[in-house]
Amino acid sequence: MSGSDVPNTISLTKFISKLPVFLTGTPKRVKGMYLANRKSGDHAVGLGVCLEKACKSNPTGVALIYQDREYSYARFNAWVNRIVYSLAAMGTKKGDVVAILVENRPELLACIAAIAKLGAVSALLNTSQRGAVLKHSVELVSPSRIIVGEELFDACEKISECLPNDWNSRLYLPDSDTSSVKCESSKIPEGWCDFAADIAKQHNENPRYTNRARGGEAFCYFYTSGTTGLPKAAILTHGRFMKAYGGVGLACLQLKPSDRAYVTLPFYHGTALVIAWGSVISGSAGLVMARKFSASQFWPEIQRTKATAICYVGELCRYLLALPPSPDDKKHRVHTMFGNGLRPNLWTGFKERFGIERVMEFYGSSEGNVGFLNIFNHDCTVGFTTVPYAIVEYDLEESKVVRGRDGFLKKVRKGESGLLLGEITDKSPFDGYTDPEKTEKTILRNVLKMGDAWFNTGDLMRDQGFNHAQFVDRLGDTYRWKGENVSTTEVENSLNLIDQILDVVSYGVEIPNTNGRAGMVSIRLKNGEVFDPDLFYKHSIENLPHYAVPVFLRISSHMETTGTFKYKKTDLKKASFDLSIVDDPVWVKLPGEAKYQALNSKLEAKMIRGDIRF
Repeated sequence: MSGSDVPNTISLTKFISKLPVFLTGTPKRVKGMYLANRKSGDHAVGLGVCLEKACKSNPTGVALIYQDREYSYARFNAWVNRIVYSLAAMGTKKGDVVAILVENRPELLACIAAIAKLGAVSALLNTSQRGAVLKHSVELVSPSRIIVGEELFDACEKISECLPNDWNSRLYLPDSDTSSVKCESSKIPEGWCDFAADIAKQHNENPRYTNRARGGEAFCYFYTSGTTGLPKAAILTHGRFMKAYGGVGLACLQLKPSDRAYVTLPFYHGTALVIAWGSVISGSAGLVMARKFSASQFWPEIQRTKATAICYVGELCRYLLALPPSPDDKKHRVHTMFGNGLRPNLWTGFKERFGIERVMEFYGSSEGNVGFLNIFNHDCTVGFTTVPYAIVEYDLEESKVVRGRDGFLKKVRKGESGLLLGEITDKSPFDGYTDPEKTEKTILRNVLKMGDAWFNTGDLMRDQGFNHAQFVDRLGDTYRWKGENVSTTEVENSLNLIDQILDVVSYGVEIPNTNGRAGMVSIRLKNGEVFDPDLFYKHSIENLPHYAVPVFLRISSHMETTGTFKYKKTDLKKASFDLSIVDDPVWVKLPGEAKYQALNSKLEAKMIRGDIRF
């Protein structure tokens, strides 16, 4: 599908044509929407409640598959219960924050579920973070305990001074199967608790704590770049989990106990943890969990595990399309894919090549109060929403919303794009961040009338009509690359520590045939300094998450600023790495290479043609 063929609006005829399929499964949809939109009240809700319900309805069914391990709902739930009793015996109580630094493996999910049953709060540390960024994330939430996997112990040990240090506050999990009551203990670092051994001694019965969780209480913290600065801890409540469980799982995806959803995304993100796992549990279905994404192993693993659904982000789909066509492309059981970021120019090609019937694209953020879901299975849309929202005019040049003479914002017309806002109401609250000041900065007031309040998503969306929208791009000081949000301020703060650099400006630029934006920085050196690419690479790789390490460097002789001394990022983004426009030297870090090299016209042509794939 070419850019000109992408449907930007949805016609009445097309909308009506989808209604018969939508009406099937109505009882589940009604129940799901009820659970998703029910006010917090005095109801027992959340992951723990939902897991126990799935276990009761399908105890012998497959709950989780990971590599060569397979767990029934009864076995997994019993393991979770042992973790609950272990944490409770150590003094963990409702409302306590427990930080978790464990890669994708069953231990991560079992710990999150146990903490939810206990009524405590999981702080889901990003496993890519290192050094000062990881230290900041820990200090931001002041955890009473931290659970660390053997695979990430070295990263944690380097910030040891900021970790909780009370009795049994540092819990160590070997990188092996720790679910067995007969699990063998490995060597435990000094000062750390052998968490697996303690868990093995506990009871299997459902704890009394589970039914104490209420919709308005915090379930977990997700770390988000937001629009600026170091990571912020976004609050996700048990009620928000129920919106995914009911609104996505029951009302839309409607997975069955015979279904298995394959997920390669990190479970410290909401897409995998809340949308994917929540939807799986809602159908008492099976979750197939991968340690990490591998394009070459993706379809073989789906065939091996008999998966029927896949969870995706747009970059994942592009990697799979880049594989050489194979006669086995359609030899699988997958009927549904759900996720976000599938670009319109890849949409039809992916469905046709791999024989996927249904694409349930959705839009949302960990902290946001507005979400869309492609419930009617239209092409090239993030779908439909029932929550109050507005797509308003936005001035890209000035980087601000446009207010009319009356002082209010103006909605765009059908087919036009603008800034997406979610109205903050009792039914669509904005829970915000742990920092009230950062919460307030994300709110726009007096938008359509005096006294109203709206969550600023920071995203450009196109109004397609019939309460449908199409994602266009991210705004502000954050761009998306490799499935992660990159904070330009975080990049700039880190690189400014390099002694030879005077100024640095970070931004995202597009590379043809890729999803998201690759990191680029414009650098001005101190007088007399000569750019050292090896020093720059070493500093970047040691101090930034891998997805935030810049792909392109521009060594600028000067930096243009506005009248208020803000860097003109719009001009830098437009010039990108185009050597016909940029007179300054440009350097590039090519995929798989541990260095920067000077960009020349031959390399640039290869990137534009897609011969070099990022």
